[in-house]
Amino acid sequence: MENNLVLYNTLTRKKEKFKPLNEPFVGMYVCGPTVYSDVHLGNCRTFVSFDMIFRYLQHLGYRVRYVRNITDAGHLEGDRDEGEDKFSKKAKLEQLEPMEIVQKYTLGFHDVLRLFNTLPPSIEPTATGHISEQIEMVQQIIENGYAYERNGTVYFDVDKYTNAYDYTILTNRKLDDLLNNTRELGGQDEKQGRLDFALWIKAKPEHIMRWPSPWSIGFPGWHIECSAMSNKYLGAQFDIHGGGMDLAATHHTNEIAQSEACNHVQPAQYWMHTNMLTVNGARMSKSAGNGFLPHELFTGEHKLLTQGFSPMAVRFFMMQAHYRSTLDFSNEALIAADKGYKRLMTAIELLEKVRPNSEKASSEFEINKFKTRCYAAMDDDFNTPVLIAELFEAVRYINAAYDGKATIDADTISALKDSMHIFVSDILGLDASAETTSTDNVDDLMQIIIKIRNEAKKNKDFTTSDRIRESLNAIGIKLKDSKDDTLWNKI
Repeated sequence: MENNLVLYNTLTRKKEKFKPLNEPFVGMYVCGPTVYSDVHLGNCRTFVSFDMIFRYLQHLGYRVRYVRNITDAGHLEGDRDEGEDKFSKKAKLEQLEPMEIVQKYTLGFHDVLRLFNTLPPSIEPTATGHISEQIEMVQQIIENGYAYERNGTVYFDVDKYTNAYDYTILTNRKLDDLLNNTRELGGQDEKQGRLDFALWIKAKPEHIMRWPSPWSIGFPGWHIECSAMSNKYLGAQFDIHGGGMDLAATHHTNEIAQSEACNHVQPAQYWMHTNMLTVNGARMSKSAGNGFLPHELFTGEHKLLTQGFSPMAVRFFMMQAHYRSTLDFSNEALIAADKGYKRLMTAIELLEKVRPNSEKASSEFEINKFKTRCYAAMDDDFNTPVLIAELFEAVRYINAAYDGKATIDADTISALKDSMHIFVSDILGLDASAETTSTDNVDDLMQIIIKIRNEAKKNKDFTTSDRIRESLNAIGIKLKDSKDDTLWNKI
């Protein structure tokens, strides 16, 4: 299959031509949420970004198997499997069974992503549903000589692994630096090396979630679940592995180590990572008090916001930044994005009302060059900001054509409708109809107001006509007149 897609590979730290292992099939694995709390905005950005990537790969004609896991087995505090189990802690606080916690927050996660108009993954496996696969993988790693058991807990032997493979290949960090930043072994520590991490953990008496294994009654380490599930559904080698950049240094590094130790091959051809979120230039975090939950953006019930924003406006805001770039949230930036989103959607509505104004003269808008530029943007590592800039060139032309200030023919109108649907709806995933509000009858109400205003204009009562326009403008509604019709949109 011919394609011009080039994507940035974290593994090699450069852009590479996309060549799937088994065209036209593409295997893509994205680390999903740990469902013990509400999904945070950083998660949303990652999943919205990979939804866009999923959409574009499908648009190019690939048959994509998109696997996004659910972490519901519980893992301990910190990347090294230490401290208190988060699921047990939450279950005790809310006086619920751990799987009630899982169900509650999994449903909440799905509800939020539906609001963002994301497509469901092809497969959404859970860690608790794949305990046997994780045990089998741990057994194979032990047999291959890269893991050891101590008192019922199984550890990955990083020192042994580094003799045969590059442990820091994903981050290009120096092994000595990792060792210097890792705590010294205590007298009771079971690990042979400071960087060793748990593949299987013997459960303490108070630990709620536990399963039998050849080594102990226990539970899997955090990292092994993704290696086991990606291997089951995509094979030992697949095309794309994705997640947030915060996962690269430890979780994804350990995934690579586990998979290579088990299968002797690098699991994914391309590693892709979304960048972090900031708020007014500062890193978003709960401790800083500047974190956002999705519903706070939608309702505006946050100390840093002056209004609420629709899920599609927030998705548009996310698409305005490249997935590998830092995304800075601020009230002003969201307001600007909201206006831009409404302007884009209004132009698409106007396009349905545009009529050819010339039978002979060719259109001023070169539709084929426009489409070529749009595809070039997406082929350049999914560069949505450049795509959006191209779309607004089309918006300017649509507005001019609607006002009779630009030449347009029937073929261009038809091609523009198709192109805007493809790039705005199919690829960027922006769909006004995906949003539901309690004001579904607003359009009917506005049509009544517009009719009254038009009657006032017809009777040359321009004072009333102007007062209606100004009053609507004062509450954030703009009227747009043409020789055939009057449209309205929120500003």
